[in-house]
Amino acid sequence: MTTLDTKRGAIAAAAPEPDEETGQFAAPEGEPHVHMGWVERWVNLAFVIVPAVLVAFAIASLWGVGVGWLHVVLMLGMGSATILGVSVGYHRLFAHRAFKTTASVRVALAIIGAMAAEGTVRRFVANHRRHHSHSDRDGDPHSPHTHEEHGVRGAVKGFWHAHIGWFTDKYREHPSEEKYAPEFCVPSGVKMVDESNGLWVMVGLIIPTVISGLWYQSWFAAGLGLLWGGVVRIFLVHHITWSVNSVCHLWGSRPFKSGDHARNNFIMGFIGMGEGWHNNHHAFPNSSRCGLKWWQFDAGWCVIWTLKKLGLAWDVRVPHEKRLAAAAQ
Repeated sequence: MTTLDTKRGAIAAAAPEPDEETGQFAAPEGEPHVHMGWVERWVNLAFVIVPAVLVAFAIASLWGVGVGWLHVVLMLGMGSATILGVSVGYHRLFAHRAFKTTASVRVALAIIGAMAAEGTVRRFVANHRRHHSHSDRDGDPHSPHTHEEHGVRGAVKGFWHAHIGWFTDKYREHPSEEKYAPEFCVPSGVKMVDESNGLWVMVGLIIPTVISGLWYQSWFAAGLGLLWGGVVRIFLVHHITWSVNSVCHLWGSRPFKSGDHARNNFIMGFIGMGEGWHNNHHAFPNSSRCGLKWWQFDAGWCVIWTLKKLGLAWDVRVPHEKRLAAAAQ
């Protein structure tokens, strides 16, 4: 056995395991944190401000320049794909181990998720596991309910923190990736994707640019492809993801006991590809399926179901009827 194999085995043994019944991850001993540097903070701010400015420009350009059908298709197609990369890959597979799949599918999902420009797998997993271990309590990275103010001011402050403030605050501390997501800190295909994260963000911008430029045989059209299929798409995907943290902990229904304020929000359930059925998810976090009713649209589950039928996914976790009944409220 090589030194690398020994290290992988040690990390795998130390990786946090979810509770078999609840699917929740316990917080690592010592609650390790890493302070966010000023460079990362300004990069995060840039990913909020720059797309917003360019979206305003894109909207203004509708008068005079307009937008072609291909650019709308690229925006919606790339947007749907990258949301699913985050939902199926980053969230359900990597953070919650809701199913198992091949190494090739793991890498593919990591690449598609990286194109959403939401950071690395290991950072996402560490933040998300900490969120579940402290949901809507002190220590939750992005809860709208962990401040002392109440009323309208408190609601606005909580929404802002959960939506954007949590990753732009200069006092922000990251949960340790080595403690919360150790299995993604050793050499693997997914770690290679993480180490080239910026490259995959660029690929996600280049794809719509090249398609539009070749289709219309125009540099100007290529620029529109970059604008709508790249920048506007990233803006929309970001705010859909962030709305799960904010909107889905403030507004919606709570059919299951989850021990927090997570809610099912119909609008977010649809545009979030199933992620908006957030009360369902917090009640059954290791479930591959977030939309537990037939009418609860869940595109992420459709992808996992298809992978299973193709023999590319197994050990697919879905809560049984007794658990559903026991958690109902």
